[in-house]
Amino acid sequence: MGIIVNAIAIIIGGLIGTFIRGGLKEKYKETVMNGIGLTVIIIGITGAIKSENMILVIISVVLGSIIGEAIGIEARLDRVGNSLEKRFGQGNSNFSKGFVTASLVYCVGAMAIVGSLESGLLGNNDTLFAKSVLDGISSIVFASTLGAGVIFSAIPVFVYQGAIMLSASMLKDLLISEIILEMSAVGGILIMGIGVNILGINEIKVGNMTPGIFIPLMYFFLISFFGM
Repeated sequence: MGIIVNAIAIIIGGLIGTFIRGGLKEKYKETVMNGIGLTVIIIGITGAIKSENMILVIISVVLGSIIGEAIGIEARLDRVGNSLEKRFGQGNSNFSKGFVTASLVYCVGAMAIVGSLESGLLGNNDTLFAKSVLDGISSIVFASTLGAGVIFSAIPVFVYQGAIMLSASMLKDLLISEIILEMSAVGGILIMGIGVNILGINEIKVGNMTPGIFIPLMYFFLISFFGM
């Protein structure tokens, strides 16, 4: 239920943002986006500094980036966004950017991971409900600036969080608080990268780094399996 509510909140917020897009002057859009960019960076820092094993976090980001580059996650997301743009974008050059940016912001955050894990492990949707409120509000702002592509980010959010929830329900004995903490810390670093992208400081391929979120899970699994 929490995952469904989250997706619906993004869709509703995106529709509202798309509807009021023409009513916002460019200077307001730029200032709002800069504010969101700064806020996203702070959210990322808050999540990253909670790590108790920063070496593992660094290794996770490096390995995750290598895996993501080999798979070409960012390029695949762009192709999905471009395909949706051709069908629904109506000449909107920001459609694909809105889809990719919103998808990454909503997927790699600590709340997405922790909320989905809590749903799968405990049947507790409180975190996902809180995330739904935040995502709904931010999707209004994103869509008012980047357009209708933000609405379609609800699809990868639903699939991604649903996969984590189902995996958690099947791996209850393996997922401990230390694993969740380090996964969230890696996610925090990726969120910082998204903030940098929003501010236009540099173009970081955050999508290609997303496999790093799951490296701590593999690390703790190997330690447990081999009794290290």
